[in-house]
Amino acid sequence: MTPPRTARPKARPGKRLLTHDRGLARFVAGCDEAGRGSLAGPLVAAAVVLDLERLTGPEASALGQLDDSKKLSRDVRDRLYDAVLARARDISVAFVPPTTIDRVGLHKCNIAAMRRALASLEAPIEVMLVDGFQLEPITLNDCGTMFECQKLIKGDGRSAAIAAAAIIAKVTRDRLMQRLDEETGGCWAFAEHAGYATELHAERIQLHGVSHHHRLSYEAMAYVGARPAELPIPGSRTTFHLRSD
Repeated sequence: MTPPRTARPKARPGKRLLTHDRGLARFVAGCDEAGRGSLAGPLVAAAVVLDLERLTGPEASALGQLDDSKKLSRDVRDRLYDAVLARARDISVAFVPPTTIDRVGLHKCNIAAMRRALASLEAPIEVMLVDGFQLEPITLNDCGTMFECQKLIKGDGRSAAIAAAAIIAKVTRDRLMQRLDEETGGCWAFAEHAGYATELHAERIQLHGVSHHHRLSYEAMAYVGARPAELPIPGSRTTFHLRSD
C-alpha cells in the first residue's frame, strides 16, 4: 500500500513578498496609508525601509506573516508591528488631522502625507514603492537625493516594504483611535470601529452629535439630522503620543 502523502506546509505570504523586493534592490522603501475612508480621526501615512540583505534566516521568518493588513487579525498585526519596528532600517509616519482634511481635501492630504513620510526617510534607499498612488519624485530631507516613485497596485499584498508600511500605519492609527476613545469617555466607541462608517458609529453620532474629531466635509448618511457635539468633552485633546502597548 502506498503511504498517504504528507501535505506540504503552506508557504508564508511574507516569504513571497520579501522575494519580490529582493528582486528589485537591497534597500527598498515602501509607503502606505490608513484611515482614508474613515469618518473620524486622522489620516496616517507610513514609510518603511527594509535592508533585504540583512533580512535572512530568523530575521526574515519574523516577517513571515506580512500580507495585506486587511487580511490579518489584530493580534497578528500587533506582532508584526513589533517585528517591523525591530527589523526595519528606517520608519517614518505622517499624520493629517480631520480639520486639515476638511480644509484641503482628502486626496491632496493623502498624497501630501505619503510624500512627507517618504521624504523623512534616511538614505540609503534604492527603490521607492507606493501602494496604489503615483507620486511625483521625492527628495529626501537628510541628503537632498531625489527618487522616482513606483506605483504598485495592491502593493500591500505584493511587496514586503509596502506591507510593513501598511502595518505601521494601521496599528499606529488604531492605537490613536483607542486613545481618543478613552479621552472622549467612549461616547463614539472609536476603539471598536476606528472611526469608520459602521452602524454602531452612526448610532453614537446620532446620540452624541458630530465632534471636532469627525470629518465634517464628508457627506455621510450618519451625519444626517445629527447635532454638533457639546464640546469640549472632558479630557479630550487633539494631540497624541505613540505608545508601544
